[in-house]
Amino acid sequence: MLKLSIIVPVYNVEKYLARCLDSLIYPQQEGYELVVVDDGSTDASSSICLDYAARYPQLVRTVRTPNGGLGHARNTGIELARGDYVLFQDSDDYLAPDAVPKMLALLEQDVDIFFFDSRTVTESGRVMNDDVLHRPAGAFSLEDWPELLHESPTACCRMIRRSLFEETRIRFPDRLWFEDLATTPRLYLHAKKLFYVPEIWYYYLLRTGSITNANSSARSIQRNLEIITAMDMTLNYYKAQGSYEKYLPQLEYMAFYHQLLTATTRVNLLDRRSDVQEKLRQDFVEKFPNYRENAYVRAIPAKYKLLLHFIERRQYLALNLIMRLNNLVRRKET
Repeated sequence: MLKLSIIVPVYNVEKYLARCLDSLIYPQQEGYELVVVDDGSTDASSSICLDYAARYPQLVRTVRTPNGGLGHARNTGIELARGDYVLFQDSDDYLAPDAVPKMLALLEQDVDIFFFDSRTVTESGRVMNDDVLHRPAGAFSLEDWPELLHESPTACCRMIRRSLFEETRIRFPDRLWFEDLATTPRLYLHAKKLFYVPEIWYYYLLRTGSITNANSSARSIQRNLEIITAMDMTLNYYKAQGSYEKYLPQLEYMAFYHQLLTATTRVNLLDRRSDVQEKLRQDFVEKFPNYRENAYVRAIPAKYKLLLHFIERRQYLALNLIMRLNNLVRRKET
């Protein structure tokens, strides 16, 4: 019986794909499968996928689809998966040694979503930062710890009971940036038992050309507005489920952090004159006009307060200067 399906969407990652797949393959380990979805790659990724499927036919299944984006590829993997749980693995990232056997050992427990930690590294192997859940290890629920909504919404670093997708029909949106923000918080509402393992098992590769490290082209900058759509999908879902008021402080802070602070600052660094940053600000303020009364917002650290000061006053040149100075200091420190 299969405990785990590791879903690997692939698109033009020939340089990184072998390392990713090698970190997932344990030929003597039973109870899991790799579902590799080739999302219409035009480089050597397709042949690499087929090579691994031929070398490990009992472990690796691969399917090729027309290019539909990350969300579409993940959804294809969900439909093909046979394991009790699914894990989403981006094809330029990789897992720590022995992570898969340790994950499989956890799945004997009756848990809806398992969480573990990640580490961001550069292509040269330099560690940039660790992303850890800010809570004690062990079991919990969203009601116990609603601040889970403040944590990174990444679909990676989670093993999710496949029946949650089947019963709720929740899927990733197609061709939408920030698809995780639109998806994993919705799943939390249906998970009765969550479990956190404070282990760094996932290595996120910070590389040029990735979605979240996009260039400064006009189209890339405009696509930051898609965070509004992603955020609305989650907010509207909580409203439809009758849980919006219950989790309003946490949802408001989620939008504050991801849309007002992070997305606005990211756009500002790419083009301080872009009207996208003002559209992000206006949309957030229209939805949450009283955000200043939010206890989580009032408790933000000084560095966030400084960014907020410039954003609220639309002082985008000053915001740009302070962020560039900060990045310069960080580069010197590393």
